Amino acid sequence: MVELKTEESINEMRAPGRVVAHALAAAREAASVGASLLDLDRAARAVLAEAGASSPFLGYRPHFAPVPFPGVVCASVNDAIVHGIPDDYRLRDGDLVSIDCGAELGGWVGDAAVSFTVGRPRPADLRLIETAEAALAAGIAAARPGNRIGDIAYAIGTVCRTAGYGIMEDFGGHGVGRTMHEDPGVPNEGRPGRGMQLRPGMVLAIEPMLIAGGTDEYRCDGDGWTLRTVDGSRAAHVEHTVAITADGPRILTAP
Repeated sequence: MVELKTEESINEMRAPGRVVAHALAAAREAASVGASLLDLDRAARAVLAEAGASSPFLGYRPHFAPVPFPGVVCASVNDAIVHGIPDDYRLRDGDLVSIDCGAELGGWVGDAAVSFTVGRPRPADLRLIETAEAALAAGIAAARPGNRIGDIAYAIGTVCRTAGYGIMEDFGGHGVGRTMHEDPGVPNEGRPGRGMQLRPGMVLAIEPMLIAGGTDEYRCDGDGWTLRTVDGSRAAHVEHTVAITADGPRILTAP
């Protein structure tokens, strides 16, 4: 069931969205060569604590997970697409890092992700990240009343496929509100004019996940969480929480 948020509720959701933006910025600032993924997680934890927010990631355990998630961010490096566990891995020159973070504040949740490089970037990684961000922007632009879920999916998929990148099967965006994962699902590829019609008050996490090698296949690590490319190519993941309003899309996790 899809919960339509009031204008007041959407305004309230801006608070956790802002916390997420600041936590992602702090994690990115901490991501220097030699820093550990735990350092990035600690930086985000400090932002959440200062804001009085809690983490919807910490302790989260969906049906597929063997253990609860131990961090407040997902930290995915190079061939890891999503759900990487922050550990003592130390960042190296040229690493591609994707950080996903959520915050719960005032009974509402915000969810966003960013990808970036550490040290000297590879040109191919910069193109991958730029395309992921362009796909996210296209998906957000399609998040307007009267359009359908398929229009968002088609906008994202078109940008990704045109650039020759793969799209992770079975994973995509979702509704956001009182909990981190709500209806409806938002695929990263689809047919325009199909699916649920978008209405003012819907709040969606839109999140392209791109695979540089062009394949759609992925595998799960032994930790039961980290999803990696099968071909070993690099991946990028970007995300915003977006409210659909009569005036168009409103990004709730912008800085």
